[in-house]
Amino acid sequence: MATPLIAGLAVAATALAGRYGIQAWQAYKARPIVPRMRKFYEGGFQPTMNRREAALILGVRESANAEKVKEAHKRVMVANHPDAGGSHYLASKINEAKDVLTGKTRGGGSAF
Repeated sequence: MATPLIAGLAVAATALAGRYGIQAWQAYKARPIVPRMRKFYEGGFQPTMNRREAALILGVRESANAEKVKEAHKRVMVANHPDAGGSHYLASKINEAKDVLTGKTRGGGSAF
């Protein structure tokens, strides 16, 4: 007598758990996609580069030491070198950013 009752409760519990799981999955799929991290700087270059913009280009802090700046410059330049299909303009901006952060500014802006 008790066995059909226990079997019925088990079926009802399984049905409710399945219903809750389907609702949770639909709510999960319907949520808006929010990027977790913005990787790239949105905006153009300034007429004269400052330390903030140079740090954003190389991906380091404004107060980074010369060794970190050189490592970041190498990493970014390898990815954007004109000989490897990159842009001459971006390469000049990367070089200018390294010069600004190391204190070797070349006198006002890039060649482009």
